[in-house]
Amino acid sequence: MSANDRETRSGEVTEWLSRNAVPLSGGLTAGAPTADLQPLKEVLDGVRIVGLGESTHGTREFFQLKHRLLEYLVTELGFTTLAMEASASAGPAVDAYVRGGVGNAAQVLTGLGFWTWRTEEVLDTIEWMRAYNDGRPADEQIRFVGIDPQRSGDSLAVLEAFLTSVAPERLPALHSSLGVLATAYPGSRPDPKQRLMHEAESLLDYVRGHQETPAGAVAVRHARILVRAADLVTRNGQHPDPERTVFAARDRYMAEAVEDLLKDDPAAKVVLWGHNSHVAKGRTTDDTTPLPLGGHLRERYGDAYYALGLLFGEGSFRAHRIWPGPWSGVGGLTGRIAEGNPIGPAPATTVEAQLAAATPSDHLLDLRPATTDDAPHAVREWAGATHDTRSFGALVTRWFYRRDVSRVRLTDEYDGLAYVAVSTDSRPVSPYRPVRP
Repeated sequence: MSANDRETRSGEVTEWLSRNAVPLSGGLTAGAPTADLQPLKEVLDGVRIVGLGESTHGTREFFQLKHRLLEYLVTELGFTTLAMEASASAGPAVDAYVRGGVGNAAQVLTGLGFWTWRTEEVLDTIEWMRAYNDGRPADEQIRFVGIDPQRSGDSLAVLEAFLTSVAPERLPALHSSLGVLATAYPGSRPDPKQRLMHEAESLLDYVRGHQETPAGAVAVRHARILVRAADLVTRNGQHPDPERTVFAARDRYMAEAVEDLLKDDPAAKVVLWGHNSHVAKGRTTDDTTPLPLGGHLRERYGDAYYALGLLFGEGSFRAHRIWPGPWSGVGGLTGRIAEGNPIGPAPATTVEAQLAAATPSDHLLDLRPATTDDAPHAVREWAGATHDTRSFGALVTRWFYRRDVSRVRLTDEYDGLAYVAVSTDSRPVSPYRPVRP
C-alpha cells in the first residue's frame, strides 16, 4: 500500500471517529443534565449488563464518569445493581448501608479492603446510592454487590457467629485453618493439593445442613465465598493449563457472581465496575488465553452484555510503584501508599492518540457500527486490527511504566469506548477507624 493510500485510509478512520463521537458536553460529574447521554438509550437497547472499565485503578476522572453513568443508567434506563470488582465478603455491608442501614460510607468503604476504591470519588458514589434509595420501597432500591472472592474477613465473622450458636466445637478449626482468608491475596499460598480449599468445602458441607433457616442461608452464602477465596489463595499464577491459573479462576468466579445476581432476580439490570482487563468481552491474544470476566458474560448473555473500555490521554494516576527486576511484585512495593504517576501524551501508535486526533475532548464512542457493512472499509479494517493501548493496574514498574503498552483488537474486547483527555490522581480518604470510648 502506498503512503498516499495509507494517509487516505487514516483520514477516513479519523473522520468516522469524529463523526460518531458523543461529546460529554455535560462533563464528567454526576448530577449534570443528561442531554449528552441520551444516545445511550439506543446504544444500550436490550442490554442487561453494562461493563464499565478503566485503564487505571487510580484515575479520578474515570471514577467520576462511572458515577455519572451509573446515575444515568439507574434513573433513566432502569438499572438496579452496581456489581464491583471488590470484596464479595464485605459487599453486604455496603449494600446494607446504601439501603438505609447503620454506619457510614467511610466505614463500609474501608471494609471492602481495596485501596483503589477508598477514594473521595467512590465515597461520593456510595453516598449517592444511599440518597437515591432514601424513601423508596425496597424493591425499587439500587443494590451494591461485591463480586471478587478475596478479603474475606466479613465472611469469617459471619461464620464465627453462626458456629458459636450451632457448633462451638468447630470454632478452633475455623480460626486455625481459614483465618488467613481475611487478608491473604490470590496466589499467595500456592498448594497443589489445595488443602485450604478442602477445609473450606468441609465447612460449606456442614452449614448446608442448616440452610433452611435464615441464619443458615446467610452462612451458606458466606461459606461459598470462603471456598472461592481459598481456591484462589492456593492456586498458582503459572500452570500448563492456563484455565487452572489463579487469574483464570478469579475472572470465572467474578462472572459467576454476576450470573448469580441475575438468577436470583430475573428483572435485575447490572452495572459492572472493574478494570478494562476484566470487563473486556473477549481476548486479543490466542485462544489459549483464559477468558476475562466480560468474556464469560458475553458467552452467557450475548449482546445483552455491553463492554465499555475507559481510556485517557495524559496526566497522572495513582498506583503502587514497584522496583523493576526479579524483586518486583507485591513484596517490591516502594512505599506504603499508592503514589501519583505522571505520564505524557499517548504515543501516536495507540488507540488513545487516534481518538484524541479525531475528538480531543472527553467523549463516548460506540464501536458496534464500525463492524457493519455500512462502515467504510478502512474503518472496519481499523476496528478489526490490533493496536497499542495503555493499561495499568494497582502496581506499576518504577521508571518504566511510561513506556508500557498492551495490544488490543478493539472489536474483540470492547463494544464501546470512553475517552478522557486528562487523568488526575484519585483522591484517597483516610481509612475508617472507629472511635473507642
